[in-house]
Amino acid sequence: MTDYLYSVVQRLVSFDTVSSHSNLPAIEYLSAELRAHHFKTSLQEIEIDGIRQANLAAWIGPPTSGGLIMSGHVDTVPFEGQPGWTRDPLALTRDGDRIFGRGTTDMKGFIAECLDAAGQLDYERLKRPLVFLFTANEEVGCLGAKALAPALRELLGDVPVPEFAWIGEPTSWRLSHAHKSIVLFDVTVRGRGGHSGAPAAGVNAIAVMGRVIEALGRLQEERRNSASAEFGRIFPEAPYDVLNFGAVTGGIALNMIAEECVLRISYRSMPNVDPLELYREAKLRIRALDRHDYASHSTAASIELSEPMVVPPLNSPRATPLEAALLEATGERDSGGVLFGTDGGWFSQSGVTSIICGPGDMDQAHQPNECIRRDNFERGIALILKVVDRMCC
Repeated sequence: MTDYLYSVVQRLVSFDTVSSHSNLPAIEYLSAELRAHHFKTSLQEIEIDGIRQANLAAWIGPPTSGGLIMSGHVDTVPFEGQPGWTRDPLALTRDGDRIFGRGTTDMKGFIAECLDAAGQLDYERLKRPLVFLFTANEEVGCLGAKALAPALRELLGDVPVPEFAWIGEPTSWRLSHAHKSIVLFDVTVRGRGGHSGAPAAGVNAIAVMGRVIEALGRLQEERRNSASAEFGRIFPEAPYDVLNFGAVTGGIALNMIAEECVLRISYRSMPNVDPLELYREAKLRIRALDRHDYASHSTAASIELSEPMVVPPLNSPRATPLEAALLEATGERDSGGVLFGTDGGWFSQSGVTSIICGPGDMDQAHQPNECIRRDNFERGIALILKVVDRMCC
């Protein structure tokens, strides 16, 4: 354990990097710290939903092929209004064998470990480059990585993009080489408003949305009954495509016919299929629906699907040098899958093979009083230095 490790994580937690806020102060802090550790740095400034954000690339070592990328996202999920908090989310606190604060598990703890390891690194021994990539807006669709991945060659200059990336998402130091794709879209039903005392004169959008939910629920049931034998071991909790009705809004008052209803949907598909296949199937089934409500068949509603937002899947090849290095360093025996998405899906689009492995506990991610076990947190420095030594020296 070093005092520097705790000072870095304390500073990172203090930055309010909820995805809807700018992460620039945190990124500038990380850039300054890494330059002090002899790294070269480059910021990629982007704008997402009108907010200035930035990705950070930092590197050290000779401009040769090979080496290693280590990656983490700086943004966090919201804490304002989340019930259950009994601590200040932006103040690092220690209590027994845990440290608390938003992002300690997901995933500022891993980023702090990277900086501490950077300070202990004997950079003159490096034969291949070490690259840190710290991204924006991972929690809302991996949007930072989507912009960063195709720009890596330009950002790194004469340093070839390493083939392998270690993503430190919370896995309690277990290895994962795969995750499902994530697709998000909205369904909007528009009916005809009016007085609830004359329902036949209108079209109730909520009633028609009920037909949409029924049709998509049957689609979910079909997928659940078609489990994948190939991915049964990797995703034992759900070896099939999963669909979730995330939010539904509609109507204004009890005595008014609901004119509009919006359903927000997400689904996760197996890594070996086109992420948009389920979207196209959902579209076909919705098109076939009866769009009248139950009060009258004289007028039909309209139904629109928004353009889908896609986070690509990850299905990295096995027995890579990075997997071998991580298995040796952690003492784990195998690699599996995770149920969440990561920046690795976008990295793979640029030819980078990722392994997910980090210190946090997944059951703490996105939770009130988010925390990380101190032993897992402090263990990370030695693991990072050992893997870097194998991949870059």
